[in-house]
Amino acid sequence: MITSAVHEELERAEGDADAALQALVKRAIPDVMRLFEETRATARYQYTAYPSLPDILHKPSKREPDQIWEARPNFHHPHYSLKAPGDIRVTALDANAAYLSALKCWLPIGKLEHHAGEDGVDPKRAGVHLVTPAPWNHPHLPDPLGDREEPGALWITDATLRLLLRLSGPKYGLIDAPTVHESWTSGATENFLDALRKVLAAARETALAQDDSITEGYVKAMYSKFISTMGESIHNREIQRPDWMHIIHSQAYANLWGKAYKAHQAGLEVIAMMGTDELHVTGDWRQVFAEGRGLAQMKIKHSDAKASGEYAVGQVVR
Repeated sequence: MITSAVHEELERAEGDADAALQALVKRAIPDVMRLFEETRATARYQYTAYPSLPDILHKPSKREPDQIWEARPNFHHPHYSLKAPGDIRVTALDANAAYLSALKCWLPIGKLEHHAGEDGVDPKRAGVHLVTPAPWNHPHLPDPLGDREEPGALWITDATLRLLLRLSGPKYGLIDAPTVHESWTSGATENFLDALRKVLAAARETALAQDDSITEGYVKAMYSKFISTMGESIHNREIQRPDWMHIIHSQAYANLWGKAYKAHQAGLEVIAMMGTDELHVTGDWRQVFAEGRGLAQMKIKHSDAKASGEYAVGQVVR
């Protein structure tokens, strides 16, 4: 399906690669929904595409978001600064196709049901949870709840709760478990979008191997638009699962936190962690991460300000 769509648009554009890619991006939403249904053809269970949703998952208005906190990171190490004089070398790294990797996550299958206390917390259920988190006291590691300034209870996704519970367990022992007040959850599976993820990942891998920027751009448009329009979007009328959208976003941030922890455990200093895919570290990062454009690899993040992907910081005296 992906290959034939690329050939079709290239033929229609008479070989004009830019025009073909623009056309493919425009049709990415209906195409990925058709591909999604194809990958569901042999599934053992039906999912609910339009469940009734609790108020917390509805936007109050077009300009206001709903109440779910996705734990998007915006971490900058308090002991290091660009403004302080120094020659500590930092490398900006980029996690490849972060949202594509995040399709591997626990998603609720049916309509969300309300539970009081910890009754909705179950390894085989997923959804959103109202929790009061424990304080985070590790200046060398990003807060797994992201850049949040307001204290108190908040609604988080299942992906964030699972991360917090892992970090409170005996393997990590980094934080106390959050207090769960209530939940909206459904029976869940971690493999719901796995077939779609594998198809898109294989197409991306082939495109990279063949230096096929058209197919690569088309695949990126498919998975990014699939995620961004599965909530309350006028651009995709085939599904309305804002809970899925929030969980996938949160899973991408949780995956990035895992990379930060891996770097820290290997002796690198985490200088910054931002968005879905940006991790800045000191030290020999290639001893920790494989370099490349594959899903399990990291690459240097280039920008106008840091063309080489490297820069220097100084240590802040406190």
